Amino acid sequence: MSADYVETVLAYHTRSKHARDRYAAGPGTLDWETQPNAFRDWVGAEITALPRDISVGDITWGELAERRAPLPLNHQNLGSLLRLCVGLTAWKEYAGSRWSLRAHPSSGNLHPTETWLITAEVVGLADGLYHYQAREHALARRAWGSSTPQMGVYLGFSSIHWREAWKYGERAFRYCQLDMGHVLAAVSYAAALHGWQPRLLSLDSASTAHSLGTDRAADFAGVEGEEAEVILALDSPSTLAVDWQHWAGKPSLLDARPLYQWPVIETVAEATRATAPETQRPLVDSTLTKPRNDAMPAAQVLLKRRSAQAFDGQSVIPHAVFKRILASLLSDGSPVWKLWTQTPRVHPVMLVHRVEGLAAGVYVMPRTSVAQTELREAFRETFSWQAADTELPLFQLIAARAGKTARTLSCHQDIATQCAVTFMLVAEFAAPIAANPAAYRHLHWEAGMLGHVITLEAEAAGWRGTGIGCFFDDAVHEVLGLQDDRFQVLYHYAVGMALDDPRISTLPAYPATQEQT
Repeated sequence: MSADYVETVLAYHTRSKHARDRYAAGPGTLDWETQPNAFRDWVGAEITALPRDISVGDITWGELAERRAPLPLNHQNLGSLLRLCVGLTAWKEYAGSRWSLRAHPSSGNLHPTETWLITAEVVGLADGLYHYQAREHALARRAWGSSTPQMGVYLGFSSIHWREAWKYGERAFRYCQLDMGHVLAAVSYAAALHGWQPRLLSLDSASTAHSLGTDRAADFAGVEGEEAEVILALDSPSTLAVDWQHWAGKPSLLDARPLYQWPVIETVAEATRATAPETQRPLVDSTLTKPRNDAMPAAQVLLKRRSAQAFDGQSVIPHAVFKRILASLLSDGSPVWKLWTQTPRVHPVMLVHRVEGLAAGVYVMPRTSVAQTELREAFRETFSWQAADTELPLFQLIAARAGKTARTLSCHQDIATQCAVTFMLVAEFAAPIAANPAAYRHLHWEAGMLGHVITLEAEAAGWRGTGIGCFFDDAVHEVLGLQDDRFQVLYHYAVGMALDDPRISTLPAYPATQEQT
């Protein structure tokens, strides 16, 4: 069965690639009037409003890495955490259309990730399983009365594949997993501000689904199902075994008129549910002094983050800012890598357009010493591998203006060449998946985490990032000289000076509340 799953994963990845002469299978048309609802309600579930104040508004970005006493796990501080990682951050309005933004980006702003909370002995909340209602910043109590009660707080996540598949077709499973990575990173930053250390639970997929109730087929009859992803412990025991006795609520329908079906998504989801221990390797640490904008409140960085829609095509990133972004991708550079303790397997290749003191060209920063050797063997023989920094494992592969290349590789999108740097996140691929098909999800999570670290560090320095999910996979491999599936590109990310559209109005996330950041 495992070998069959490996073949399923590899076949899915191949068929969901974009190529210069064709795109992965997707809908032939989009009915924007029937776009899936970005918010799921649980009809009949008891709703508990959460406080909207931010508990950690006085902590600066420069203080982010400092150790601090953990805040009490109560409904006030949990409300603060959820606002900073999965809550709404603003509403946008243009020409009669209105849409929301959240603390984490999402492919197409479609937000397939659903958030769950399991609580026991939490002041202000009854014990049970809750669904987080981002639109109202509230909790819908889904289940209670576990036969195996335990103290603690746990965050769970599930994906609604249809939200992405509606627009992106077969490639949507990739985007759901990248989004999951963004969410995990967002939780890491928000938890660090509250003095909490989230930990991934080692649960198989069936146990995760059972704990979150996403395996209750009768409850989801006639509506879009949810795929259980992962559960995190928030300063709580690293084991979880709940068996809820009482259930309430029915999930709302998100799309009444779906035009297409993409059965391969369920096939690859099934193939990637199995889990196994991950291989560990030594990490690459940096002794780099990491300059930060010490004055900016960290909560403001998290709440003001936006995905750039356009860049100015001329601004030059200061060298110190670029180094800070790169240093944050190494093991000691971000709170994310305290949550994600697996050996790094996704590595940034950069098309540098405009960075102070750095020649335009193609660069790579292997995140482990083993990967440096393997990438050097796999990449084009003519690459120079010239050391480009005295403190970081950064190497120049070739000096050349890469703007046209970046645009072509990123599905001819101008944003890839108008930015200052295009990151191409390349993963160790064939070996991890052969060892454990679930690694396909994990590699995308890691790529999403890297993207989130990049975008927050850019935001803190006055710059802006945006994810690029559309790229020509094998054309990227051809440029790099990759001739097999030992490595595969999973994500593009662009950083530059954003151009805002003055026609679009910005409204508060929760109008009745004064923001306290």
